[in-house]
Amino acid sequence: MRVTTWSLQMLQPAARAPRPLPDGVRLERADGITPEYARFLYALVGGNWYWLDRLRWSREQWAEELAVPGREFWVLYSEGVPLGYLHLHPVVQADGTHVEIRYFGLAEQGLGRRLGGLLLEHGITAAWSIAERAELPVVVRVWVHTCSLDGAAALTNYQARGLEIFATEEADEELPEAPPGPWVAAGGPASTE
Repeated sequence: MRVTTWSLQMLQPAARAPRPLPDGVRLERADGITPEYARFLYALVGGNWYWLDRLRWSREQWAEELAVPGREFWVLYSEGVPLGYLHLHPVVQADGTHVEIRYFGLAEQGLGRRLGGLLLEHGITAAWSIAERAELPVVVRVWVHTCSLDGAAALTNYQARGLEIFATEEADEELPEAPPGPWVAAGGPASTE
């Protein structure tokens, strides 16, 4: 399958504050996140979008990823369940901290509720302020990549929030005919029907 990947960045914070979340929806930083919960979120959100690479990761690989200084997971909740999440991954370079929005998306329950833009706005604000919560140099760049396998609105959503394309790549990738879905991605058995 031919896949296009876009890399986008912001070199300064957004001019306006993020819009408020609707009643009954809350966003929490998951300070005590475990490898199990991080993998669950990855499968819950990415199961429908070909997020496959980390499904084979060991618990140790997940733990190593979670041990990165300053990394943050922000989880969107409603009615006691996660609707989506955002994973911020800071990297310190000579000019300051570069924060990658490593994973971002909504679970099926969150789709169609106009929450993606709101989650992204709050996540970008959190990325720019990450140095205030961790012992990191000032943030100089927030970046992300998305691809043609992600949701149809992904690229437009990033651009609408002020991220600009700085690189585009195309490659052929070997992929299953369809994404596994959240159930199978989370380790559940495939349907017997």
